[in-house]
Amino acid sequence: MFRIKKQILVSMLFLLPNVIAINAVNADTNNHQVSSATFEEFKPNGVYLGGDQVFYSASLFEARYWTQGDTPDKTNQWGPWQFLRECEGGSTGECSGGGDTTDPGNPAGPQPKPGGGYTMLKSEIEAQEQTLTDTPLFVEVKASIATLDNQVVEAVKPGLETNPVNVKRVEQIIDEASWINTFPDRDTAYTYTKFLKSIAKFSGFCANYDDARDADAICRKSLATMFAHFTQETGGHDPNSAIEQWRQGLVYVREAGCGEDGPNCPYNAECSPDTWQGQTWQCGTNADGSYKKYFGRGAKQLSYNYNYGPFSQAMFGDTKVLLNDPERVATSWLNIASAVFFFAYPASPKPSMLHIIDGTWLPNEHDTSNGIKPGFGATTNVINGGIECGHGYEKPQSVNRIAYYKAHANNLNVPIEANEELGCKDQKRFDKDGSGALLVYWDQDWGYYPEKPEGKSFSCKLVGYQTRHFALQQGDYQKCVEHYFDVEVVE
Repeated sequence: MFRIKKQILVSMLFLLPNVIAINAVNADTNNHQVSSATFEEFKPNGVYLGGDQVFYSASLFEARYWTQGDTPDKTNQWGPWQFLRECEGGSTGECSGGGDTTDPGNPAGPQPKPGGGYTMLKSEIEAQEQTLTDTPLFVEVKASIATLDNQVVEAVKPGLETNPVNVKRVEQIIDEASWINTFPDRDTAYTYTKFLKSIAKFSGFCANYDDARDADAICRKSLATMFAHFTQETGGHDPNSAIEQWRQGLVYVREAGCGEDGPNCPYNAECSPDTWQGQTWQCGTNADGSYKKYFGRGAKQLSYNYNYGPFSQAMFGDTKVLLNDPERVATSWLNIASAVFFFAYPASPKPSMLHIIDGTWLPNEHDTSNGIKPGFGATTNVINGGIECGHGYEKPQSVNRIAYYKAHANNLNVPIEANEELGCKDQKRFDKDGSGALLVYWDQDWGYYPEKPEGKSFSCKLVGYQTRHFALQQGDYQKCVEHYFDVEVVE
């Protein structure tokens, strides 16, 4: 399960036990008799019997059979909910839905094109996407990965009154002198100003909370967690140094042994146009036609084109910027922003590390049976669970992370509770049955729809496995529909 912010709970109408008054026509297009009546607004945890009708997302639905916890979805004809009609006027309007209210010059649904294929209205595509992602958790996740415009980010400097709220919070916790003292061996590319810009880009990191959670405490714990993983991933690990190992983080900007002009580090197999990764995140090329290299760069050692592409999209709204110039991840403020990106973004079936730290993610029974508990150990599972976790003893990497976390937590005045799970030796990997398995990717809806051309859905559905279309990226729903169906989207 996930814990949702109070602000979200208040703002999402369908969570409240309201009853919506709807004036219905005598019968809908599916011959379901509906008289003028009031219909209960759908409640996510409500129990419904076959024949029960509910109002959800400006539409009327009827339960086919007993159901609990299944959200009505008008694109899913085989689910427990049958779509009856759309209702005018939102949550308080008339539910007439019996006639065609679209402009005759722009009919809804897929329309045949001369010579083959179909057109669909962009407004209809966007409405489908909104309907499928209109849940409190989805809104919460999107808020946690919200980004600022790069012009605002570039203006951030230490001590400025105009700095974003989350940056000011971080400055109060760790100032420039503390940054230098914490990472005395760091590469010169990792400056304090770049660190603040990386925080500024992700406005959901060290943000305010509108419920009882302590934003300052969560920020401190997030920084301690992130710094511990920095130290493991890019640290010097020199036991003979006069500097304690927990302060040896951020030594490396590029993966050891790799370089643009050096050996071809083994990260470019997915550049092949024969792979969907290569088709989706097309690798940049050098003057000689060879592919750019996507070896580890930055504080989290971002690797592979299928990570550079989504990170580029989050930073610039364009996957090609960093696919064509991956070195920017090493030389600019992106060297730390790439690590914040990894910290804040969920990678289903794994929750984001941010949501583990701030309590948004809570394990369900399946997670508990797999030994996965809240705490620092779960963030190690997110980063490298397949190698470091579930062995019955702490692997050396995990031992390092625990030691670094304790030291950084002490340095940042982060209390460590006695029952916090710091290691992951007894944790299996996150999987599709855990509460972290968010449906954040789009895939083709394979359902049969006899009322539509060729019986195809002309829509996509949310899935928990990785695909080329990311539901947290606005516009990817349209790309999914265009990819799987012969559709041209028109205004």
